[in-house]
Amino acid sequence: MTTHRRERLRRLERGSTSVQMVVLMPALFAVMFLGLQAALVYHARTLALAAAQEGARATSAERGTVRAGVRAARDFLADTAGDAMSRSTVHGHRSPTTSTVTVTGLSLTVIPGWHPRVTQSASLPVERITS
Repeated sequence: MTTHRRERLRRLERGSTSVQMVVLMPALFAVMFLGLQAALVYHARTLALAAAQEGARATSAERGTVRAGVRAARDFLADTAGDAMSRSTVHGHRSPTTSTVTVTGLSLTVIPGWHPRVTQSASLPVERITS
């Protein structure tokens, strides 16, 4: 290949890097933001499950109540969740054999207009004396 021909090819490819960046950068940012959003939702789900388990432990105690379980779950969220979960609600139920606590909230988001809802439940057998 002659020097003249190489220079001609170089001139034809001039600006191709800019075009590649214009096409590839939005796709790269989309992948990065989706990955970050997935991590935030996973973190919120983990917090909700841990809070539900904490509430279920308090509710299922021998002298535990639904009110104590809901309070334990809310306290756990207040201590650990920070901004990772907002608008969280806690509901509990206790039957003679099973206690259940459900935590629902909105995950922190980096995608405008999308607010992923997270719901996690935990159930435990109620402590009781049997013969």
